[in-house]
Amino acid sequence: MQLTTAHLIANPCDDEEDNLAMLCCHSNQGDMFLMTRYPDEDELEITLDGEPSTLDGVKVTLSPTRLLIEIAAADVDALNGADHLEILHGTAQADLAEVEETLRNILKGTGTYISEL
Repeated sequence: MQLTTAHLIANPCDDEEDNLAMLCCHSNQGDMFLMTRYPDEDELEITLDGEPSTLDGVKVTLSPTRLLIEIAAADVDALNGADHLEILHGTAQADLAEVEETLRNILKGTGTYISEL
């Protein structure tokens, strides 16, 4: 599955939402993607078009123009039957550090983060 977005929106630690780490985007096709995790939770949540799914063991790779999210075969319902989601993005270089920090917070202890920055 593939989405294209102008930019990724990241918040590594939202004080007003119990330190929730959140990454989201709206695709050029009108789809919404959201990945969140509270620091005291063992799993992260992915929402694609309003349907939330709780997952663990997620692998995420971030590059300057691509975010690749890979999930277990048993969890494909979270991504409409796909085992990965590729998000092509135009996020400004200056904003990628915040995206990276957010991904580290979301995946810490429950997933794998790979940086290609």
